[in-house]
Amino acid sequence: MNCEGESLVGVVNHLNWLTFIKNPESINDFSRVTIYINIRLSSLHFSLCGDIINFKDILLISFFNNNNNFWLMNIYSDSSHSALKYLKDTEVNICNLLIMTKDFNIHNSL
Repeated sequence: MNCEGESLVGVVNHLNWLTFIKNPESINDFSRVTIYINIRLSSLHFSLCGDIINFKDILLISFFNNNNNFWLMNIYSDSSHSALKYLKDTEVNICNLLIMTKDFNIHNSL
């Protein structure tokens, strides 16, 4: 909420951070994940990869370092674990995945 008590909608933007968020395809398709990258790392050429993983609660970005491609992923798992089910059912081979972040809220040993 802002100082007046009104709900804020959208992501926070700051001059020192690159912001990655999936554009919604419909009014019910808003993503619950955002990735922020400090602009000091912008020489690594980060890119949103919605063509590889296209799910509203999963963001995948790639970047290059020393002629190698690396990946960062941010996931939001709702109460029905739809993002994890999507990953399980989607055959994508991603080498050099460095970080998967977020609290998965899963109470399962697997």
